[in-house]
Amino acid sequence: MPFAFLKRNKAGPGPNTGTASAPGAPTSATTSVVTDSPVGPPAEVEGGRRTAFRGFTEEWRLEGSMAIDGRLTDILNKREPIAIDNVRWAPLDGSTPMVDAPGLRSIDPYDLIIVIAGDGSLPPMSEEERSAHRIHKVRYPLALELPPFRVIGTVQLYPGSEPERLLDRGSEMFLPVVEARATLGDEIIDTDGIEDILINRAYLRGVEQVDRRTGERSEPLPVSGGRDDPDAAEGGAEGPGGSAAPA
Repeated sequence: MPFAFLKRNKAGPGPNTGTASAPGAPTSATTSVVTDSPVGPPAEVEGGRRTAFRGFTEEWRLEGSMAIDGRLTDILNKREPIAIDNVRWAPLDGSTPMVDAPGLRSIDPYDLIIVIAGDGSLPPMSEEERSAHRIHKVRYPLALELPPFRVIGTVQLYPGSEPERLLDRGSEMFLPVVEARATLGDEIIDTDGIEDILINRAYLRGVEQVDRRTGERSEPLPVSGGRDDPDAAEGGAEGPGGSAAPA
């Protein structure tokens, strides 16, 4: 792999160890990135496609295109380097504007904290397929803390899965958050209208059920009856703390 900052210990987030910065890239006393010169075109994915993305690491904000074959979540969860091109980057703190980074040819999913990608990140799905993906899941409005980021949106979990368990290590490293908005400290991250954000659970430090409109903490709704109780079914399936499975 061409970049030291993309060679993180697979056990999770850790310090960067590179000492040189890429030609034309932003630099600072705390930045440590090693690159090589661009050599040839980025790797192509057989039968795949490219999708625009924006990604955020511990030190950088990136934008460009990513070579994928299938759902972006599935590709990231393979935990293997992904070919990228047309990349621009800037320090995370926004101290300098975005500049071209022609040396960036691949990225390690471990380094990405959040990823914003458009409709091109998903293969075409029929309405029946979309319904099948959602029918057995419960919607939880959550605030997800990935310091210095905070993402508020809806996470769909299987019945019986408590949101707090997202803090546990799992086989799926990246989690999709829909109807999402994100902040970096006090800065609202502009997503250009895209409402799907992928978060890296390795960086997740807090999970809280909230009112999605306000982002404020909400108390779980009580379940007063079983599946035959229409009030319990309605509140449990869609409410902030519902635990009943959708009908």
